[in-house]
Amino acid sequence: MTDAFDYFIVLADMRTGSNQLESNLNALDGVTCHGEAFNPYFTGLPKLDQLLGFTLEDRDRDPLAFLETIKSTPGALNGFRFFSTHDTRVLTPALDDPRCAKIVLTRNPLDSYVSWKIALATKQWKLVNIKQRREAQIEFNADEFFEQMEQRQSFQLTVLNHLQRTGQTPFYIGYDDLNDVEVLNGLAKWLGVSARLDATQQHLKRQNPTSALDKVTNPDAMEQAVAKLDRLNLYQVPNFEPRRGPSVPRYVAAPKSALMYLPVRGGPEAEVANWLANLDGTETGALLTDRGQKQVRTWMKTHPGHRKFTVLRHPLARAHAVFCNQIVNTGPDAYVAIRNMLRNRYKLPLPGTVTPENYSVEQHREAFSAFLRIMRNVLAGQTPIRVDGLWCSQAQTLQGMAAFTLPDMILREDKMKTVLPDLARQLGHATPPEPEHAPADSPFALSQIYDAQLETLAVEAYQRDYQMFGFSDWKPL
Repeated sequence: MTDAFDYFIVLADMRTGSNQLESNLNALDGVTCHGEAFNPYFTGLPKLDQLLGFTLEDRDRDPLAFLETIKSTPGALNGFRFFSTHDTRVLTPALDDPRCAKIVLTRNPLDSYVSWKIALATKQWKLVNIKQRREAQIEFNADEFFEQMEQRQSFQLTVLNHLQRTGQTPFYIGYDDLNDVEVLNGLAKWLGVSARLDATQQHLKRQNPTSALDKVTNPDAMEQAVAKLDRLNLYQVPNFEPRRGPSVPRYVAAPKSALMYLPVRGGPEAEVANWLANLDGTETGALLTDRGQKQVRTWMKTHPGHRKFTVLRHPLARAHAVFCNQIVNTGPDAYVAIRNMLRNRYKLPLPGTVTPENYSVEQHREAFSAFLRIMRNVLAGQTPIRVDGLWCSQAQTLQGMAAFTLPDMILREDKMKTVLPDLARQLGHATPPEPEHAPADSPFALSQIYDAQLETLAVEAYQRDYQMFGFSDWKPL
């Protein structure tokens, strides 16, 4: 520790250069950075069984004790790297502590995304020997990029807002500054350590030195996608958004009718989109979506009398759909890493591969019950599992929307067949189609396992949604 600080936290994200920054910090005499100390899947480094006497289980059981151990370890100014996907239980205590130095590392979000995709494709996350560099071109996915960027922007705004409210000043450093020895020595001075670097650490090599356009197979699509960004609001927003952002690129507008759907993830998104397309006699590919804030504002101005709506799903049905699609399922939409964590560390009674032979309806009910119990802890911030948009409370999603706009109609999934056609008639459609209900979940429908105990577990996990929106017991559609 120093006269200025007792410990430090590097607030960054994947593929922002945090390994390089850590290497330079550790080159300073009297400074030790302990890696990703609160990564949900490992402590510090992937191959470490323990860090400072704490195993992964020890840390997850008492993350604040682990934080205190990092802070009080003698012999150096200690710290760690913290990403938006790490255990949020330690974030507020660290941000609140003025004796904790906050180092904010940023990088162009497009470069971070492309670098991340290449690392996934090549399985190469660090490069030491340039002769071993693996090259790959990746396909740019606009939805994936915008979702990652929004998550990171929300994290940065949360940090910035918290530090403003507590009257603290962080040290900002950009990816391009990591090879500037004067900037790094300025960081050392700000930390209050006397050591200085003669040169930056060159142990790690930049993995993808070409331009972003050269790294993707669809550069035209990438150019079109990023052109939609409102550059003035990319990093700073005058009125700071809540932790969950408005998810503007997910909004869906009819190509002809003055109707816009503001989706709540985990709800009947595909069914509502199909209805909008049928209403205007077109294909779903013609729907207006994947727009930035500026474009949505333009749409609202050019469609006077427009109606914006959202559809809520019963909390129990929503949790069951997500459980089936992202946890039981092991296909393209599955959350494989979280699935493995739930099975291995939280003992979710789910086979490694679900088949009709090894997974009965009784097992499904038991596994779903366990999932609801875990979700209660996740939403209470008592686990390192992220509060994903698919299982956050629907009230939180609507609060996020309010940072940009609000739906003027909030309806429930069980009323879609009557309310949506009525809404269309108000806008001049004489014979609007009826929306279809979502198909039954697979491998088992909720109706096959429903009972009062499941409802109680859902109320315990999603009490806020039940209270705010007045949901009663679930009934089949």
